[in-house]
Amino acid sequence: MNEITADEQIGFPILSTLVFLPTVTLIALGFLRNDRAARRVAMAGALAVLGLSLVLAGQFRRGDTDFQFAEQLPWVEAVGISYHLAVDGVSVLFVPLTALLVVVVMLSSATSVRHQPRAYLMAVLAFETAAIGVFTAVDLILFFVFFEIMLIPTYVLIKVWGGGSQRGRAAQRYVLTMLLGSAALLIGFILLGVSYRSAPGSDGALSFDLLVLMDSPVPLGTQTAAFFLLAFAFALKAPMFPFHGWMPAALMEGPIGMAVLLVGLKMGVFGFLRFVLPLTPDAFASWSWLIAALGIAAVLFGALIALVQFDLRRLIAFASISHVGLAMLGLSSLNAQGVQGAVFLLVNLGLVSTAMLLAAGFIQQRVGSTDVAALGGLAQRTPALATFLFVASLGAVGLPGTSGFPGEFLILLGAFSAHGWLAAIAVTTVILAAAYVLMFFQRSVHGRIRSTVVEAAQDLRSREALTATVLGVSIIVLGFFPAAVLDYSSASVDDLVTRLDAATAVAAQE
Repeated sequence: MNEITADEQIGFPILSTLVFLPTVTLIALGFLRNDRAARRVAMAGALAVLGLSLVLAGQFRRGDTDFQFAEQLPWVEAVGISYHLAVDGVSVLFVPLTALLVVVVMLSSATSVRHQPRAYLMAVLAFETAAIGVFTAVDLILFFVFFEIMLIPTYVLIKVWGGGSQRGRAAQRYVLTMLLGSAALLIGFILLGVSYRSAPGSDGALSFDLLVLMDSPVPLGTQTAAFFLLAFAFALKAPMFPFHGWMPAALMEGPIGMAVLLVGLKMGVFGFLRFVLPLTPDAFASWSWLIAALGIAAVLFGALIALVQFDLRRLIAFASISHVGLAMLGLSSLNAQGVQGAVFLLVNLGLVSTAMLLAAGFIQQRVGSTDVAALGGLAQRTPALATFLFVASLGAVGLPGTSGFPGEFLILLGAFSAHGWLAAIAVTTVILAAAYVLMFFQRSVHGRIRSTVVEAAQDLRSREALTATVLGVSIIVLGFFPAAVLDYSSASVDDLVTRLDAATAVAAQE
């Protein structure tokens, strides 16, 4: 693989700036004692990252398969580890998405976080540094470092600012589960790095550079071992059925801001796109039937469990599991339509899941619960909130004209080409999703007012309305103009599918 350096493209290390600007802001907050000043500084830093990420997207050369804005410095040269950042047409989408979600979380925290707000903002900024590092690192060990760092702010956010009585247990369960996956991930990376020593032109050296490894043949046995190790790690992170146990507890016990970042940024599925498919293409092609089967199982399991939920946050948790299964079905199709659909679906989930969770947070603040039994008649007292939840619900069911439709359509199109009857099963999720989302919307928003708390509820405040407007407009705009995303990822996806086609052809010959 080729790359274009940041000096050639923009003249300064923009990716490093994006990675470490949140850390600089975090350090600045440490010297402030006034909470209001801390909120302003944190927001200024988050907006600067968002603005810079939009510059990155604007300067990205669409239609080019090269990795862009590359920066590389030696780190541990003796074992082939370097500080190497770059983005392609897939990863470049998730940098502005991360920055947007962090701004949204900070805006919502103005009314929802009263306990140690400065420390809360510092934890969110630490998460942002790690997340952008995950999306931009193209050295396997550097990726692993950012992947691990993310556990610290996640644990702290759930443990300290969670609202549930079992938040400590949920935080501990999350960390232990991720550490189990991290062990498998590290072993898989080491296998791939050591395997490079026997590749032509390696001169017996180790390498953990993604771009180098993508152009080096890996024996099928090593590929298979690495495939299962990496797939296990990223399935836990996604989460993918049946490795989803930590998700409902984390969403129920943790703060809404943390839920937004966990559900909105599908780093587990991104891990499949970034490492599993390009580095173990033969193994992935051989075992794509297993990925497809687990994807269908997740689609049905998540949707059916969501259908019987009475709490909006638990409904979102299981709906997220269902959507992860749909994304994995798209990847398993091994064709451009399916993979493009999976990429688009991930971007859509960043918007729709965030909108749904924020609406849940707004309801929680006003009513004290997101259980349907405590709701009813919200539209009469909070029409703006009800409208926001309605737009988010339409995106969640994949209605044409919303951002939920293009990704689901492309995934099903690719799946029908590759899997036939399995895709027919996946179509049922459209009906199930409409059932569980719209049934909850009808019971909680319409009908008569059954609570004095709902009777006294206030509509969206100015900051909440701003956040709702940005997300609602984004959901609609991407529904009508999906090319805004697809134009970025098409060339990189085509290149990835070409590699998978070659692997499939080899597997057929054998």
